[in-house]
Amino acid sequence: MDIKEQLKILTRKTGVSGDELPASRKAAELLERYAEEVSVDAFGNVTGFVRSGVPGAKTLMLDAHIDRVGLIVTYIDEKGFLGVGCCGSIDVRTLPAQSVTVHGKRDIMGVVSTLPPHVQKESGAPEIGDIFIDVGMTKERAEREISLGDRVTVNSRFCELCGDVISAPAIDDRSGVCAILAALEQLKGKPLAYDLAVCFSAQEETGTRGVKQAAFRIQPDEAIAVDVSFGRTPDSSPKDTAELGSGVMIGFSASLDKGMSNALRTLAEKRGIPFTCEVMPSSTGTNADSIGISGKGVKCCTLSFPIRYMHTSVEIVDLRDIEATARLICEYVTGGGENA
Repeated sequence: MDIKEQLKILTRKTGVSGDELPASRKAAELLERYAEEVSVDAFGNVTGFVRSGVPGAKTLMLDAHIDRVGLIVTYIDEKGFLGVGCCGSIDVRTLPAQSVTVHGKRDIMGVVSTLPPHVQKESGAPEIGDIFIDVGMTKERAEREISLGDRVTVNSRFCELCGDVISAPAIDDRSGVCAILAALEQLKGKPLAYDLAVCFSAQEETGTRGVKQAAFRIQPDEAIAVDVSFGRTPDSSPKDTAELGSGVMIGFSASLDKGMSNALRTLAEKRGIPFTCEVMPSSTGTNADSIGISGKGVKCCTLSFPIRYMHTSVEIVDLRDIEATARLICEYVTGGGENA
């Protein structure tokens, strides 16, 4: 499977939190190559199942979220400018003067308004209440074509940098979806130690909402949540970040199962899969926190990979880290968790 091509396909879809269907439908189409009973539920979660054929096999849930951060139209002022709110914790610092698309009755181009530096009284990061979108319309026309609640995305494109490094919008977490799809490709024709329940979940960015229903319905025995984490930049702390190209990040946290974390680390060491350990003391801030306390309780771990410029329109990932994550998932599934 060409991970780069799959990532390009998925990052082109909108799918802001609460309006995931364009991305969910495409993810479901890709998942149908590997899984049975693929469906998109009323909440926008994509689920599918891969049966091992082993009587009494445990169910392992593989999850990555399909939604992305964006904006939502909150009002239209007397001049036709759009006020907006955040869907997820989008980096508001990066918004002034950006080109955006308002997903109204049709896709409408707009620009985030900003004062020229010549007339600014003070500088500093804006707050979301300071953000207005100029679509070049009167209020009357804007109200005909745009509704309150319409989503807005910052315009960007899929861009190949040096080597295996990619910049694109929505890498968080369409790259996690790609890692799971790549693992399923590697698992084709191999004996499985688990029944797999695959979930590409909705509304992670607004409170890990979608996966709560999916995990309750599936009731897995174990789960791996695949997400992104913080990539190293010149102004970041080395203890809180990882280098791009350093491989999969194996999660350790009070909210995760230590046995699974240790088993994944041992597998990575044995198979020569590049990895780092990511310690998140009390909770992870990912879907794993919700999956773990679903129903009767679920043994859970996170696998992540570092990205730069999270929650902006120019997130950056190294494809080799996605591949390392897929390889480790495959080893865990075929090895039965190595006694996790």
